[in-house]
Amino acid sequence: MSEDQGPYQEGKRAGLHPLVVVFGILIGLWLFVAMIVPSSRNKQAAGTEGPSVSVIEDPEAAPVIFKVQTTILEMNAVGLVVPPQATDSQIVALLKRLKQDRLAGTLAEQIPATTPGHKLGDHAIADIYIFSDKRFAEADTLRTLTRGAHAPGTLYPGAIPFETAMEEVRAHYRIDLNDTGSPDNGSLGFADESGVHSKHFRRIF
Repeated sequence: MSEDQGPYQEGKRAGLHPLVVVFGILIGLWLFVAMIVPSSRNKQAAGTEGPSVSVIEDPEAAPVIFKVQTTILEMNAVGLVVPPQATDSQIVALLKRLKQDRLAGTLAEQIPATTPGHKLGDHAIADIYIFSDKRFAEADTLRTLTRGAHAPGTLYPGAIPFETAMEEVRAHYRIDLNDTGSPDNGSLGFADESGVHSKHFRRIF
């Protein structure tokens, strides 16, 4: 090879082979699609979870009528029954109405006292469970729900299983005036303190 001979020689290919370039582009595109497509699926799934705002918030929904079925004073628990055809919008409106009554000091006109004579009021602590089937608004179900998912099954061997009772709860309103940061908690469905929740659980406030 002479000293003045350059790096490129006649008859020899300069740079990468075209097939290498093509395969490199294809592999790059495949990696790009593999990274983008799953993320878009995740975004779509996240956006479709639970009912839309229009289902939950419906100012035109007629007020739902309810009946007090059961009160367990020692557990600060009350079971309410609403018609089976009551919509989620109506249930949400009921939860908000109960909270407004609590703030106004008139909840006792709607719900029996759960802490009569308490220094913080007649509903200083209350678990208000809303059902559509009155068979589940009885004392056994309320005790099961109040004890929570992790209570020993032998405590009340004849009671309704927690998983069954939980799925029958249309809504739950928890009042704890000792918790000044969050005294009112309302939800569609039910969740206990450990985080176990029903399939249709949605936090309202």
